[in-house]
Amino acid sequence: MFTIDAPPEIQNTEYCNYRSPLSTRYASKEMQYNFSDQKKFSTWRKMWIYLAKAEKELGLDITDTQISELESAIHDIDFASAAEHEKLVRHDVMAHVHTLAERCPRAAPIIHLGATSCYVGDNTDLIVIRDGLDMLLPRLAAVVNQLSKFAYDNKSLPILGFTHLQPAQLTTVGKRASLWLSDLLMDERALSRARNDLRFRGVKGTTGTQASFMQLFKGDGEKVKALDKRVAELAGFDKRYIVTGQTYSRKVDLEVVAALSGLGATVHKMCSDIRILASRKELEEPFEASQIGSSAMPYKRNPMRSERCCALARHLITLYSNAANTHAVQWMERTLDDSANRRLTLAEAFLTADAILLTLLNICQGLVVYPKVIARHIAQELPFMATENIIMAMVQKGGDRQICHEKIRVLSHEAGAVVKQEGKDNDLIERVKNDTYFAPIIEELDKILDASTFIGRAPEQVTEFLEEDVVPILLKYNDSLELLEKPVSLLI
Repeated sequence: MFTIDAPPEIQNTEYCNYRSPLSTRYASKEMQYNFSDQKKFSTWRKMWIYLAKAEKELGLDITDTQISELESAIHDIDFASAAEHEKLVRHDVMAHVHTLAERCPRAAPIIHLGATSCYVGDNTDLIVIRDGLDMLLPRLAAVVNQLSKFAYDNKSLPILGFTHLQPAQLTTVGKRASLWLSDLLMDERALSRARNDLRFRGVKGTTGTQASFMQLFKGDGEKVKALDKRVAELAGFDKRYIVTGQTYSRKVDLEVVAALSGLGATVHKMCSDIRILASRKELEEPFEASQIGSSAMPYKRNPMRSERCCALARHLITLYSNAANTHAVQWMERTLDDSANRRLTLAEAFLTADAILLTLLNICQGLVVYPKVIARHIAQELPFMATENIIMAMVQKGGDRQICHEKIRVLSHEAGAVVKQEGKDNDLIERVKNDTYFAPIIEELDKILDASTFIGRAPEQVTEFLEEDVVPILLKYNDSLELLEKPVSLLI
């Protein structure tokens, strides 16, 4: 039998219990509160107040005194009492009904009147999802804003492009950042769509038919419809799901988690690129003066923030399958095998996304570029890339293309052998200069090898992308961005 080997005096401390790294290390206080017991159960109490208010407005015998008593107890939750009640009844909603009834004896007869557990549970989840998205979207906009500045500042700085992780034609540092930005804009669109599509479950009863409320209102369907609409309004929703089972469809959770999971994929790709560029010493994330990169190798500057983003992003990506599988097995009007899974999946999806965006913002605020290292790497590869330009220049001077092509082919293979077999620098240009055949263009070689002539319209593409695609999105978040730094729209 396993025993706790910690001394008895510390066995009941928080350090002897499992604590999620999302709450102890990574996620913000605000997002942690959003998924806290205090937020959850105080929102349940608000839901009972909304129900009582709407029922009173529509003619049920509920007094202002009863509603005022409930309002005085929104945040005054006796968690110990609720836990004791749940041990007896094995039902969390009824445990909190009893706990609130003890605190509000005059309102006790009308608490949860006509409702089922999912009235408080599902509607609260929808409020928490809404509030979570409202926190994440400005954080995402802040990342986009910072990365946009970086892209704009470096739009014309040439850098080696890579396809198949092999050197390819040049691009620019800003153009590469614009590719990361493009994905982040898709995430903003997906999260915004999930937020805008979100509706309220409202008051639907045990199987979604509103039968209990029809009984309360003596068969008056219009009053039941008005009750559903009014409760949604009190909760801050202007739309509600017209048809539900006992729960709102878990397809809603799937759509939300899919958008969050998509963000995880974007961030993993971006931070993987940063890690590769850091290994080439071309670009670096922020590194504090006292930061330790390795316990054994003091010289190391590990990209730990990008690595953290990748680690958390992989977890976020995997949560999609949980949401998909949960929706798939909700038989008929509902089953309860969604409950335990959703407690984990929804909270972890939002907390993980929150932690990722906080870390990514820090990265984007302090990205460091090393142009001289980049230039050295370009110089090692550009001679090969410039061969076509050299051939064209020779043709313009009256040379034969086929002869020139063969000359360049032979010299390129010789230079390649020096690089690969001897570990020396690329000396193709020196070989060209030493071959009298190329004498007509020797004076033009520096111009032919100017890296800025190999980047095409990359700088213009970055500016156009920022102006046409990025700025309109950032304008949606202008108020929140102005609390941080100048929006990129003021820089372009």
